Amino acid sequence: MSGRRTSNNRIRGPQSALTDFLASNNISAAQISADYDRRRRQAQEAAEREAVANGTIAEEDEQQQDERDETALQKKKRKRAEEKALANIKGKKSAKKQKKGKKGGSDGEDSGVEFGMYTKSKPLPGQLENCEICEKRFTVTPYSKTGPDGGLLCVKCSKEQETQKRKEAKVKKQTTPRAKRRQTQSNILDGIVHDGAASLQDLCVKTIADNVHDIEEFGDLPENLLKRLSQIFSKRRVLTARTLDLFFRPHQETMEITDCGKLDVEDYIKIFSFAPKIHTLNLQNAGQFKDKVIDYIIERKVPIKHLKLYAANLVSNEKWIEFFTTCGHRLESVELCWLDYSMDDEAFMHLVRGCPNLTRLKMKKCWRLGDPALGAIQELRNLEHLSLQFKESTSAQNLTELITAIGPNLRTLSLEDFHSADDSVLEAIHTHCSQLQKLRSTENDYCTDTGYTNLFTDWSNPPLAFVDFSSNRSVDYNNPDGTEDAVGLGTAGFEALMTHSGSRLETLMIPSCRHIDREGLANAFDGKKQYPLLKTADISFVKKTDTPVVAGIFRSCPQLTKLTAFGCFSVSDVMVPKGVALIGVPNAQDSIVQEGGYDFDMISTGLGAM
Repeated sequence: MSGRRTSNNRIRGPQSALTDFLASNNISAAQISADYDRRRRQAQEAAEREAVANGTIAEEDEQQQDERDETALQKKKRKRAEEKALANIKGKKSAKKQKKGKKGGSDGEDSGVEFGMYTKSKPLPGQLENCEICEKRFTVTPYSKTGPDGGLLCVKCSKEQETQKRKEAKVKKQTTPRAKRRQTQSNILDGIVHDGAASLQDLCVKTIADNVHDIEEFGDLPENLLKRLSQIFSKRRVLTARTLDLFFRPHQETMEITDCGKLDVEDYIKIFSFAPKIHTLNLQNAGQFKDKVIDYIIERKVPIKHLKLYAANLVSNEKWIEFFTTCGHRLESVELCWLDYSMDDEAFMHLVRGCPNLTRLKMKKCWRLGDPALGAIQELRNLEHLSLQFKESTSAQNLTELITAIGPNLRTLSLEDFHSADDSVLEAIHTHCSQLQKLRSTENDYCTDTGYTNLFTDWSNPPLAFVDFSSNRSVDYNNPDGTEDAVGLGTAGFEALMTHSGSRLETLMIPSCRHIDREGLANAFDGKKQYPLLKTADISFVKKTDTPVVAGIFRSCPQLTKLTAFGCFSVSDVMVPKGVALIGVPNAQDSIVQEGGYDFDMISTGLGAM
């Protein structure tokens, strides 16, 4: 009676369908397993008795000899069969362990046996299997990936899974100090020097640039931020036909795009259709700006006053003539660069005659312009800003006559690659130019140090804010040290320059002026003379520059933010002030950009010790 009560009070859990089926047919899974083990033992004992009776020991020796003689393919098949049999044995042992570990009644034992008997083993290489995700039939290989639920994946789903894992890892990955340092150096090379944390405005601009594909419009951003975003998009090569729409505004009068490399003819036409009242147009790397765009501008009478195009070399010579003849009376500034062979002296004559109100003219890398163009510029009496770079050879006399004619009104003058210009050109500048703020003369090997000295001595012109005398030196491979009389800017000319313009100078560019000696540099930057407005300087390949000279520059220029000194091999272990970027110092163990972290008092102490 007590036994029946105990049995009736027994708590039972839920049973599987297989357990119910076996119980309804009086079939015990435990009994089946026991009978199987008993029959296997009996068969094994019978086989051993028969082997002893028939003398199978000799046959085993012959079998071992045959195994030695079997081929590699047969050996591989045999090992695969042995591994499969071993895996089956291990699976059965695991089922037995689970059976022994179960506690409770017969139901628990039945569940353990069920798990061991009906668990599906993992397919071996060469077998067919269904993909866990797409259920596609594929052949299993040793490189098949495992899915999220333990199944195998086909090749396509495996690649998608790996791609998703990489994306998730990239999102979780934080910016390393090395990446931050590299970005900082890139910003410094671009002239961006931050002292401390970036401003909220810079952070917002960076966030917009990082998520450009998710932005539908910019809103009412000011022009300076739109220009900054255009520069960032161009640097990252993401300025396309879609992102171009972000820069359109109703009643827009200015359009500045730094890189138009991914824009087509229809995109340029779209600019003028969305903004038909543009006054200032600045398109750089505009390789697809063609005659069709010029026709649209002429037809719609777009009121362009300031035109700046770089690399628009697919516009024909005839179309330039038509444009300047029709729209030239509205133009106040024209800046054309990298036109290659698309404009000749005849088209330039129409530019001068059709644009009498020009105050700014910039013509660079226009390969077909020469002396006739220099003579035509003399007719532009209202010019205030002139920048020229011709490939055709020109004479010093024509250049002198040009400066004599328009020099009194000029505020900026840039002459690049005029190899034949000599001291007479410098004398014309000294005599006729009295309002210059910017002066550039580069790649010249005729002007002498005496000419530069005379230019800055007793010159009625106010102090210059921008000076660029890059690569003014003689180039003679038979005499690498140059002539005895210094060609280009030398010590005397440099001292006269700093005496005349040092008080208002903001940018100083004198790379490759190798005739400036150490004494002249040390006298100009001795730590006592002050240049309060100088912010950017380039002294690359001025070979007499050393560590005390660089330290003197830091001390004499309290507003300095960027100093470039490539090729100055005598500079090492210099202390850089806070907020200053020293670029190009050849120090093997440091980066090419050194951002300062010292105060000026420490620089003063180091300078005194030298």
